[in-house]
Amino acid sequence: MAWYTYILLCDGLSYYVGLSGNLEQRIASHKSKQNIGTKEFSQIELVYHETYKTRHEAELRETQLKKWSRAKKKALIDGDIGTLRKLSHNPKLVEDTLG
Repeated sequence: MAWYTYILLCDGLSYYVGLSGNLEQRIASHKSKQNIGTKEFSQIELVYHETYKTRHEAELRETQLKKWSRAKKKALIDGDIGTLRKLSHNPKLVEDTLG
């Protein structure tokens, strides 16, 4: 069974990081407002996901991503490795520089 760590964009403003063993079903539950963490949002969009062999691996990655700044998550989603590296080495960079 595969496990997924995912990032949702909620109302075009904030990111939600989660994990699931059934990504399609989990996203459907977010969109149908069955999840307390996202039920206040009217628009939910899956913007990124990674696949893992075990729940433990997915949990470790989820914990890591939840600690990241909005700018760092955006760089990951955009596939902007250069910015991701810069933010990793200097976490105090201003998020507004990413647009």
